[in-house]
Amino acid sequence: MLKVNRKDTTMPIWQQLLNQAIDHIASGKWPPGEQLIPSRELALQLGVSRSTIQLVYEELLARGFIVTSRRGGTRVSSSWSHVKEIPTPLPDGPVLPSLPHLTSSIHLLHDWLKGEEAGEISIDFSPHEPYIDDVFQKLWRQTYHHASACMRPSDWAYGDAYGYLPLREQIQRYLSLVRGIHVQTDQILLTSGAQHGIDLIAQSLLSEGENVAIEDPGYPAAWLAMKNRKMRVLPIPVDEYGLVVDDVPPDTKLTFVTPSHQCAVGVVMSEPRRQQLLHFALKNQSWILEDDYDSEFRYHGDPLPTLFSQAPNNTLYLMSFSKMVAPGLRLAALVGSSEAIAQIARVQELSYRHLPIMESITLSRFIEQGHCMRHMRRVRNMYRRRHETMSKAIQASGLTKRLKLSGIETGSHMLLEADAWFDERNVTSQLLQRGVRVYPLSPYCQESSRRGWVLGFAKVEEQLIVEGIQHFADIFLRS
Repeated sequence: MLKVNRKDTTMPIWQQLLNQAIDHIASGKWPPGEQLIPSRELALQLGVSRSTIQLVYEELLARGFIVTSRRGGTRVSSSWSHVKEIPTPLPDGPVLPSLPHLTSSIHLLHDWLKGEEAGEISIDFSPHEPYIDDVFQKLWRQTYHHASACMRPSDWAYGDAYGYLPLREQIQRYLSLVRGIHVQTDQILLTSGAQHGIDLIAQSLLSEGENVAIEDPGYPAAWLAMKNRKMRVLPIPVDEYGLVVDDVPPDTKLTFVTPSHQCAVGVVMSEPRRQQLLHFALKNQSWILEDDYDSEFRYHGDPLPTLFSQAPNNTLYLMSFSKMVAPGLRLAALVGSSEAIAQIARVQELSYRHLPIMESITLSRFIEQGHCMRHMRRVRNMYRRRHETMSKAIQASGLTKRLKLSGIETGSHMLLEADAWFDERNVTSQLLQRGVRVYPLSPYCQESSRRGWVLGFAKVEEQLIVEGIQHFADIFLRS
């Protein structure tokens, strides 16, 4: 028999009755086939309205607890005769696979991005995060609110796998004006960051087990994403001229490079090496994946020409807004031949559908209104001052007598390289105790034995740069 607790003000009467009915059916107290009391009669028994009982019966019917017919009335569903009561206490769930490669990859990514865990950090030489000021945040908020107010109902529907068209048009104009890349919008596909773009390429343009050449030291997310898709990753050394193309095997299907500012070492790929790589790709019918990050922040002369502009049918160009704007935005663009981008878009449509619309609309308006270019000019000027401050601080500290400084032509980080045998972790840990975080070179390495520290200056005020380098020199020169 169902009961009504009128003192219970936290739960409506119909919900009380529904919960009791479900419990009676699930426990077998109301066995399969048992006829329920007609709603009018049960309402009178309980002193509630008939509509309350009808609501309970409708919910039981919708959930499959009861069935109803003209002749048989309302009965407990016979399907409950095959249902066993869930045991208590509940047993453990399915055993999770160990996935050792995934676990080690995540640990490496965390080590690369954050380094060792520590207490309070007062100076963080992060090479991963850009400078964000109050001006940017104010303009972004204004643009976001304006974009939201102007959205149409159709904007909230399923979108294009290539990405929001007005944003691709803005990227098309930017690439043409700034990077000398002249493409159509169907040659541009938006992704959720560079790492997502690399993963899409592995799924759509490569086959399991194919050779992929990646700089060593280099961008960890690139080789980890390729390994996760079961590619055979080949670490290729990097010297003062960039990727050593002579070491790339001829059966390599894709070569990943960061020619404008090598990830980790910071060197700019020399023109002879660029031409050598382009001829390699054309001769062997292979891909070049050109990650053009940091190219906007060059301190001597204009940005160098892209590989894509010279071999567009063999090159996939990757630009990310992580350094240009902010990594939290999670927006990047892949540029390639229309055929290659169409294939990647099909994989995108199947696995990811399309990117969130609000960020795309906001960024599109942010670029269109000129805010993005003005923000980058402010950032470039800030980086130039901090770049000069760090260079002078390192020279004045005496560190260059024992460490090699490189990566000083462009970008937002530079490398202080030690001898291969040096224990970089010891210096890193001692600096953490002083509240200074630096980033060892080893997490960027696959087989390379090179050691040192990748020091970013984008988020460090000039006075703190000098202070941090003094701490570094004090610890290193005593080690």
